[in-house]
Amino acid sequence: MGPSVDAGPIRCRVVVRGRVQGVFFRASVRERARAAGVAGWVRNRPDGSVEAAFEGSPEAVAGLVAFCRHGPEYARVEALEEHPEEPEGLAGFGVR
Repeated sequence: MGPSVDAGPIRCRVVVRGRVQGVFFRASVRERARAAGVAGWVRNRPDGSVEAAFEGSPEAVAGLVAFCRHGPEYARVEALEEHPEEPEGLAGFGVR
């Protein structure tokens, strides 16, 4: 028998580079994460990138990571790093 379909929440931290600050990237990620029931946070970094951590179902987290590959309308994503991590049991989603 294969692995259980309900494997529990996963966590993925992403770092997005390009024109990703000042283009509503964080607000767009927060809106989508809350709609998908994903917990975590998103923040601007001093180097001009955006960093986010997502915790939730594998499908919902994958959807958020996929959104971050292109971002909102005025963003220009040049690179995205994915870092799978152990879930921390976060609740809610916020902008830092």
